[in-house]
Amino acid sequence: MRMDSAEIQLSLQQRFKGYDRIMGSISWLLIALVALDIKLMPTDHSSLVFLALLCLLLFFYNMNARYGLFCNRHSQFKTFIDLMVFLAFIIAVCWYTGRITSPFISLIYLVLMATALTQGRRITYLMAGLAITSYILLASDELRDFYNLSRILELFPYMLIAHLGAMLAGETESARREVEHLSLTDEVTGMHNMRNFFLLSDVQEKLAKRHDRGFAICMLDADNLKAINDEHGHLAGTELIRQVAAMISSTIRCSDICARYGGDEFVILFNETSKEDVAPTVERILSGMATTPFPFGSEYLTTTISAGLADFPADGSDVKSVMANADTAMYASKRSGKNRLTLYTSPAPAT
Repeated sequence: MRMDSAEIQLSLQQRFKGYDRIMGSISWLLIALVALDIKLMPTDHSSLVFLALLCLLLFFYNMNARYGLFCNRHSQFKTFIDLMVFLAFIIAVCWYTGRITSPFISLIYLVLMATALTQGRRITYLMAGLAITSYILLASDELRDFYNLSRILELFPYMLIAHLGAMLAGETESARREVEHLSLTDEVTGMHNMRNFFLLSDVQEKLAKRHDRGFAICMLDADNLKAINDEHGHLAGTELIRQVAAMISSTIRCSDICARYGGDEFVILFNETSKEDVAPTVERILSGMATTPFPFGSEYLTTTISAGLADFPADGSDVKSVMANADTAMYASKRSGKNRLTLYTSPAPAT
């Protein structure tokens, strides 16, 4: 099961929130380095004023980005703006501290690597182009001999860093997505695992409470997994679990959240609905599994499902309490003869 838009957005928010902290640290580091240069190195008065002004501007930008109006906005675009500000700051500082002989010129590599790790290949090449253009601008006083071989070779490290950084970033991104996928999905069915289910259902619970909406939770359990395991082996049981997952995925809406609860048990959160409204959908899952044999080796096997439904807010004040009551209803289906759906009803108050 691929990650839906809510999962992707949540993942990106967490990642760029971490990048935002790193960008803040880089800002303070740049300010500290320039302040140290002002303190230790001889600087004429006009350059001193401009360097102090640059540090002040970066200070106010960082305060606003990290602690002010945009402190809770974490995105790739915000990180890109940070990197552009850093590049402009470094080039301006280099202009007043020796241009291409400035001790800060190598900080351009820092911006290129940070761009490669956070922005992807195209933006990295764009940043490399800006870095090279900036370097040529800094060398404008020596423009007459800039086109000799030694000057041209000075540009190659920027192109090389950008290219290698972009390639490494691509490999890192692929590995990160694979690790993220494995950490959030069940390896047998490809559905969400319970860790991811609770992350997503927590969002749905907050939305339901804020906007006074309902949701329903269904617990499902295959009725004859043990019998199939005993007769045909555990590989047959694994295939049964996959078939149940496929039947559920093909029946529910893409906005619903389904996870493998454990073993042959599954949980579905139907958002913005009630248990009565989704009961026909669950019945289709049950009848589909009961009437659709699945191949295993040279045989065709069948299974039935027992299910229970409960909803919010009638049957619980949060996801976990609604799940517990749906589980109670599911076991009532088991006791009643299996292959059926039971809607949870609150027990009558004691008299």
